[in-house]
Amino acid sequence: MTAVDERIARVAFNADGLVPAIIQQHDTGEVLMLGWMDAEALRRTLTEGRVTFWSRSRQEYWRKGDTSGHAQYVRGARLDCDGDALLIAVEQIGAACHTGDHTCFDADDLSPATGQVPADAADGSEATP
Repeated sequence: MTAVDERIARVAFNADGLVPAIIQQHDTGEVLMLGWMDAEALRRTLTEGRVTFWSRSRQEYWRKGDTSGHAQYVRGARLDCDGDALLIAVEQIGAACHTGDHTCFDADDLSPATGQVPADAADGSEATP
C-alpha cells in the first residue's frame, strides 16, 4: 500500500462512497465551495495538485477548471477529526462557483441571529450554566 493509499484509507466515506470536500482559499481562509470526492477523486487531488471531484449529477469525474479555466491548485489538504470531511486549501484561479461568482456562498445570506459570547467564555474556558 502506498503512502497516498494509506491516507485515503483513513477517510470515512459515506454509504455512497463519497466524502464532502470544503474548498478554501489558502491565503485568506475564505470558503469557496463544497464538492464531493470518492476515493479516486481524492487520489487524483492528492497526487496531481489539481482538485478533482465526483459529479453526483453527471456521475463522472470533473477537474475544476478543465472547461471553465477557473482552476483550483492544491496548496494543502486536511482530514477532520472524525475522518468524514476534507478541507482542501487551494489557489483559486477565476471564479469558484459555476454561476461565475467568486465563491458559492456569495448569493444567499440567511440573516441569522448572532450570539453573544459570555464574558467568562471569552478566554476559552467552559461557561457555567
